[in-house]
Amino acid sequence: MNLPENLKYSKDHEWIRVEGDVAYVGITDFAQSELGDIVYVDVDTVDKQISQNDVFGTVEAVKTVSDLFSPVSGTVLELNEKLDASPELVNSDPYGDGWIVKISIEDASELEGLLSAAAYSELIGQ
Repeated sequence: MNLPENLKYSKDHEWIRVEGDVAYVGITDFAQSELGDIVYVDVDTVDKQISQNDVFGTVEAVKTVSDLFSPVSGTVLELNEKLDASPELVNSDPYGDGWIVKISIEDASELEGLLSAAAYSELIGQ
């Protein structure tokens, strides 16, 4: 299971990579493997303010649809446009080209409540 040490993780299986006051958010390698083949990513919150743990979109796999929860409060700045044509990037490269949204971070202290790679690994029993 791939769990990069430089990321933070939520109990809802999202990861967050902070770059200044902006963060990239996606779903973890564990989450994509549990969901199976991703066929569609739906995010209707671009340019909207969201709170920590709010649903910011959904990811649709062959057999299920799963909500996406924001690990931090902020404004959704951008949806990864590559996912329109290639939603399978969430499966093949969840921490790279498979990122889902870019969010402005409203309250950096919320990051402290997220999980380290080791803590997330314990959560999923890896």
